[in-house]
Amino acid sequence: MKSWLRRKLPSPSKFRENRQLGFLGRLMQDPRLWYLNRRSVAGGAAVGGFFMFFPPLGQPLFAAAAAIRARVNLPVAVALALLTNPLTIPPLYYGSYWIGAHLLDRPPIAFRVEFWMDYHNWLDVLAPLFLGNLLCAAACGTIGYFMVQTLWRWRLRREIAERRRRLQRSASATGVRQPSSIRRT
Repeated sequence: MKSWLRRKLPSPSKFRENRQLGFLGRLMQDPRLWYLNRRSVAGGAAVGGFFMFFPPLGQPLFAAAAAIRARVNLPVAVALALLTNPLTIPPLYYGSYWIGAHLLDRPPIAFRVEFWMDYHNWLDVLAPLFLGNLLCAAACGTIGYFMVQTLWRWRLRREIAERRRRLQRSASATGVRQPSSIRRT
């Protein structure tokens, strides 16, 4: 898991060179922001998942600031916050609006681009959208955290089991008696 993340995530120097995040300068020097351990990556996934549902302007900045404050993996938080783009925003935000409208006991308005692009209608959808975004952000952050925790533990158990099998095979091939802690009963 760590080696895959190291290959996929940008280096700390790339983040420091970024124009949008450059103002954070010395705050990005904390080594805990770059750790690739279960706690840090899961926290970064929670922060990034939460900020996915914020308005598209400034998502990476808010995610970076929250990751720095919580001292969790900065690249994971920013990368997940950037999953929202012009193609994913309409279904995410309409889904959030739909959830918020049902929670406020309002009939949801059908998705028509011309309705949503007219700023005169925005006041009608603002409260359900805000409530739905907040609820979806909390759910996405929570799910992201526990999903990373679960996958990391699963992967670690698999690696330990494989290491034990290799150790047992090499011990039985050489004729060395296995310690009682490894021996099967």
